[in-house]
Amino acid sequence: MAPARPARVLLVPGIWMPGWSMRWLAKQLAGEGFSPRWLGYAGVSGGPQPTLPRLREAMASADAVVAHSLGGLMVLEALREAPDVPVSRVVCLGSPLAGSLVAAGLERRGLGFMTGRSRELLTAGVAFPWPATAQVAAVAGTSARGVGRMLGGLDGPGDGTVSVAETRWPGLRAHTTVHASHSGLLFSRDAARQVGAFLRGGGFEAEA
Repeated sequence: MAPARPARVLLVPGIWMPGWSMRWLAKQLAGEGFSPRWLGYAGVSGGPQPTLPRLREAMASADAVVAHSLGGLMVLEALREAPDVPVSRVVCLGSPLAGSLVAAGLERRGLGFMTGRSRELLTAGVAFPWPATAQVAAVAGTSARGVGRMLGGLDGPGDGTVSVAETRWPGLRAHTTVHASHSGLLFSRDAARQVGAFLRGGGFEAEA
C-alpha cells in the first residue's frame, strides 16, 4: 500500500557525507509535497553496529527512505533485522548493493581506514533472500568521475565510485540510470525526479 501524502521520507547519506548533504534533495522532495528529514551517522568510525539501531528507530516514524551509497546498505540491513518496521518504499542512490570493488581495492592497497568499520558491509553487499516487505529501487549514475576511476577498480559503466552492475540486486522492484557522478546523484534533477516517481507510484519514469 502506498504511503499517505505527504509521505514522511527519511534521507540517509553515504559514508563520508554529513546528514545535511541531503539538503538539496530534501528541498526537491518537499516541493513535491513530501515531508523529508535526514539522519547522519559515523560511517567510518562508527559503522553498522551503532548505526543500525538508530536507523530502525528513525524509520519507525517514516513512510519511505531515500539513501545514498553506504546509506542504502545500512537501511536494507536495518530492515533485515527489523522487517516489521512500517517503511513501504526505499530508493538507493548509487548504493553498491552487490558489493563494492572500490572498497575491496582500498583494502588491498592498505587504505582500508577510508572505509573503517563499514568495510565488511561495503565489500560484501546485501545478502539475498531478504525478509522485509518494503519495495526497493535503485538509481545508478553513469558519469564516471570519482575514486574508482583513479583506482581502476570499476568494471563497466558507473558513477566513478560504484559501477552500474554493483547497484543491481535480486530484491529490486525497479532500477534506472541517470547521467551523474557518485556525489552528483545528490544534486541531479533527473535522479530527484525518479526518486519522486518511485515514492509516489512504486516505479520509475520511462527514460526518454
